[in-house]
Amino acid sequence: MNYSKHPTALVSDKAQIGEGTRIWAFVNIGDNAIVGSECNICDHCFLEKGVRIGNQVTIKNGVSLFDGITLEDDVFCGTNVVFVNDRNPRSQKKDWVLEKTVVKKGATIGSNATILCGITIGEYAFVAAGSVVVKDVMPFEMVAGNPARKIGHACRCGKKVDESLKCSCGLTYSMSEKGLKVNE
Repeated sequence: MNYSKHPTALVSDKAQIGEGTRIWAFVNIGDNAIVGSECNICDHCFLEKGVRIGNQVTIKNGVSLFDGITLEDDVFCGTNVVFVNDRNPRSQKKDWVLEKTVVKKGATIGSNATILCGITIGEYAFVAAGSVVVKDVMPFEMVAGNPARKIGHACRCGKKVDESLKCSCGLTYSMSEKGLKVNE
Protein backbone atom coordinates (compact mmCIF):
# COMPACT_ATOMS: atom_id res chain seq x y z
CA MET A 1 0.00 0.00 0.00
CA ASN A 2 1.58 3.28 -1.12
CA TYR A 3 -1.01 5.56 0.51
CA SER A 4 -2.04 6.16 4.13
CA LYS A 5 -5.41 5.07 5.49
CA HIS A 6 -6.95 5.66 8.90
CA PRO A 7 -7.92 2.37 10.62
CA THR A 8 -11.65 3.27 10.46
CA ALA A 9 -11.61 3.98 6.70
CA LEU A 10 -13.21 1.43 4.36
CA VAL A 11 -11.39 1.16 1.03
CA SER A 12 -12.52 -1.46 -1.48
CA ASP A 13 -9.84 -3.83 -2.77
CA LYS A 14 -11.18 -2.93 -6.23
CA ALA A 15 -10.55 0.83 -5.76
CA GLN A 16 -7.39 2.40 -7.22
CA ILE A 17 -5.62 4.77 -4.83
CA GLY A 18 -2.59 6.82 -5.92
CA GLU A 19 0.75 7.14 -4.18
CA GLY A 20 0.93 9.55 -1.26
CA THR A 21 -2.83 9.96 -0.88
CA ARG A 22 -4.12 10.37 2.69
CA ILE A 23 -7.48 8.83 3.62
CA TRP A 24 -8.83 9.92 7.00
CA ALA A 25 -11.34 8.56 9.53
CA PHE A 26 -14.69 7.04 8.52
CA VAL A 27 -14.10 7.44 4.77
CA ASN A 28 -15.78 4.88 2.49
CA ILE A 29 -14.34 4.30 -1.00
CA GLY A 30 -16.24 1.87 -3.23
CA ASP A 31 -15.40 -0.58 -5.99
CA ASN A 32 -13.71 0.83 -9.09
CA ALA A 33 -13.37 4.33 -7.65
CA ILE A 34 -10.14 5.93 -8.85
CA VAL A 35 -8.25 8.38 -6.63
CA GLY A 36 -5.04 9.97 -7.90
CA SER A 37 -1.78 10.63 -6.10
CA GLU A 38 -1.14 13.13 -3.29
CA CYS A 39 -4.86 13.58 -2.54
CA ASN A 40 -6.33 14.41 0.86
CA ILE A 41 -9.70 12.71 1.55
CA CYS A 42 -10.91 14.02 4.92
CA ASP A 43 -13.18 12.47 7.59
CA HIS A 44 -16.65 11.13 6.74
CA CYS A 45 -16.34 11.26 2.94
CA PHE A 46 -18.04 8.75 0.63
CA LEU A 47 -16.73 7.91 -2.85
CA GLU A 48 -19.11 5.65 -4.76
CA LYS A 49 -18.13 3.15 -7.45
CA GLY A 50 -17.10 4.82 -10.67
CA VAL A 51 -15.93 8.13 -9.17
CA ARG A 52 -12.79 9.59 -10.79
CA ILE A 53 -10.49 11.81 -8.74
CA GLY A 54 -7.34 13.39 -10.21
CA ASN A 55 -4.03 14.17 -8.51
CA GLN A 56 -3.51 16.60 -5.62
CA VAL A 57 -7.26 16.91 -4.93
CA THR A 58 -8.52 17.96 -1.49
CA ILE A 59 -11.94 16.76 -0.39
CA LYS A 60 -12.81 18.17 3.03
CA ASN A 61 -15.05 16.53 5.64
CA GLY A 62 -18.53 15.22 4.83
CA VAL A 63 -18.45 15.23 1.01
CA SER A 64 -20.21 12.43 -0.90
CA LEU A 65 -19.23 11.74 -4.50
CA PHE A 66 -21.41 9.48 -6.62
CA ASP A 67 -20.95 7.49 -9.83
CA GLY A 68 -20.52 9.84 -12.78
CA ILE A 69 -18.59 12.52 -10.90
CA THR A 70 -15.08 13.44 -12.01
CA LEU A 71 -12.80 15.83 -10.14
CA GLU A 72 -9.74 16.67 -12.23
CA ASP A 73 -6.29 17.53 -10.83
CA ASP A 74 -5.88 20.18 -8.10
CA VAL A 75 -9.60 20.52 -7.29
CA PHE A 76 -10.63 21.70 -3.80
CA CYS A 77 -14.01 20.71 -2.30
CA GLY A 78 -14.88 22.43 0.97
CA THR A 79 -16.64 20.83 3.90
CA ASN A 80 -20.09 19.33 3.19
CA VAL A 81 -20.21 20.10 -0.53
CA VAL A 82 -23.24 18.30 -1.99
CA PHE A 83 -23.18 16.69 -5.43
CA VAL A 84 -26.73 15.90 -6.62
CA ASN A 85 -26.90 12.81 -8.82
CA ASP A 86 -30.59 12.80 -9.79
CA ARG A 87 -32.64 15.80 -10.99
CA ASN A 88 -35.95 14.08 -10.27
CA PRO A 89 -35.38 11.75 -7.32
CA ARG A 90 -37.92 9.19 -6.22
CA SER A 91 -37.44 6.15 -4.04
CA GLN A 92 -37.04 2.92 -6.02
CA LYS A 93 -36.97 4.79 -9.34
CA LYS A 94 -36.29 2.29 -12.13
CA ASP A 95 -35.76 4.62 -15.11
CA TRP A 96 -33.00 6.73 -13.58
CA VAL A 97 -30.42 8.12 -16.03
CA LEU A 98 -26.88 8.98 -14.91
CA GLU A 99 -25.90 12.58 -15.71
CA LYS A 100 -22.15 13.10 -15.44
CA THR A 101 -20.63 16.02 -13.56
CA VAL A 102 -17.09 17.24 -14.24
CA VAL A 103 -15.08 19.63 -12.10
CA LYS A 104 -12.11 20.78 -14.17
CA LYS A 105 -8.49 21.30 -13.11
CA GLY A 106 -7.83 23.74 -10.28
CA ALA A 107 -11.47 24.60 -9.52
CA THR A 108 -12.57 25.46 -5.96
CA ILE A 109 -15.97 24.63 -4.50
CA GLY A 110 -16.69 26.34 -1.19
CA SER A 111 -18.21 24.69 1.88
CA ASN A 112 -21.90 23.78 1.77
CA ALA A 113 -22.24 24.44 -1.97
CA THR A 114 -24.71 22.26 -3.88
CA ILE A 115 -23.79 21.10 -7.38
CA LEU A 116 -26.57 19.84 -9.69
CA CYS A 117 -25.78 16.81 -11.87
CA GLY A 118 -24.96 17.05 -15.55
CA ILE A 119 -22.86 20.21 -15.39
CA THR A 120 -19.22 21.20 -15.86
CA ILE A 121 -17.33 23.54 -13.57
CA GLY A 122 -14.49 25.04 -15.63
CA GLU A 123 -10.76 25.22 -14.99
CA TYR A 124 -9.85 27.37 -11.97
CA ALA A 125 -13.47 28.41 -11.47
CA PHE A 126 -14.45 29.45 -7.95
CA VAL A 127 -17.83 28.50 -6.44
CA ALA A 128 -18.55 30.51 -3.29
CA ALA A 129 -19.57 28.79 -0.06
CA GLY A 130 -23.29 28.00 0.12
CA SER A 131 -23.92 28.47 -3.60
CA VAL A 132 -26.39 26.33 -5.56
CA VAL A 133 -24.90 25.62 -9.00
CA VAL A 134 -27.56 24.71 -11.57
CA LYS A 135 -25.67 25.35 -14.83
CA ASP A 136 -22.13 25.19 -16.22
CA VAL A 137 -19.50 27.50 -14.76
CA MET A 138 -16.97 28.92 -17.24
CA PRO A 139 -13.20 28.66 -16.69
CA PHE A 140 -11.91 31.20 -14.11
CA GLU A 141 -15.48 32.34 -13.38
CA MET A 142 -16.50 33.19 -9.80
CA VAL A 143 -20.10 32.37 -8.91
CA ALA A 144 -22.18 32.84 -5.77
CA GLY A 145 -25.78 32.65 -4.58
CA ASN A 146 -28.90 30.55 -5.13
CA PRO A 147 -28.99 29.99 -8.00
CA ALA A 148 -25.28 30.71 -8.48
CA ARG A 149 -24.56 33.74 -10.66
CA LYS A 150 -21.34 35.22 -11.98
CA ILE A 151 -19.78 37.74 -9.58
CA GLY A 152 -16.42 38.11 -11.28
CA HIS A 153 -13.37 36.10 -12.22
CA ALA A 154 -10.87 34.09 -10.18
CA CYS A 155 -7.13 33.93 -10.68
CA ARG A 156 -5.23 30.65 -10.75
CA CYS A 157 -4.07 31.58 -7.24
CA GLY A 158 -7.71 31.76 -6.03
CA LYS A 159 -7.95 35.54 -5.55
CA LYS A 160 -10.48 37.69 -7.37
CA VAL A 161 -9.24 39.27 -10.61
CA ASP A 162 -9.86 43.04 -10.83
CA GLU A 163 -11.84 44.82 -13.57
CA SER A 164 -8.70 45.27 -15.70
CA LEU A 165 -8.25 41.47 -15.55
CA LYS A 166 -5.18 41.65 -13.33
CA CYS A 167 -4.53 39.83 -10.07
CA SER A 168 -2.52 41.06 -7.11
CA CYS A 169 -0.28 37.98 -7.56
CA GLY A 170 0.94 39.44 -10.88
CA LEU A 171 -0.95 37.31 -13.42
CA THR A 172 -2.90 39.07 -16.15
CA TYR A 173 -5.79 37.71 -18.20
CA SER A 174 -7.74 38.38 -21.38
CA MET A 175 -11.19 37.33 -22.55
CA SER A 176 -11.69 34.65 -25.20
CA GLU A 177 -14.69 32.82 -26.66
CA LYS A 178 -14.22 30.15 -23.98
CA GLY A 179 -13.94 32.62 -21.10
CA LEU A 180 -10.95 34.07 -19.30
CA LYS A 181 -7.45 32.92 -20.28
CA VAL A 182 -4.03 33.60 -18.77
CA ASN A 183 -1.69 35.91 -20.68
CA GLU A 184 1.54 33.90 -20.88
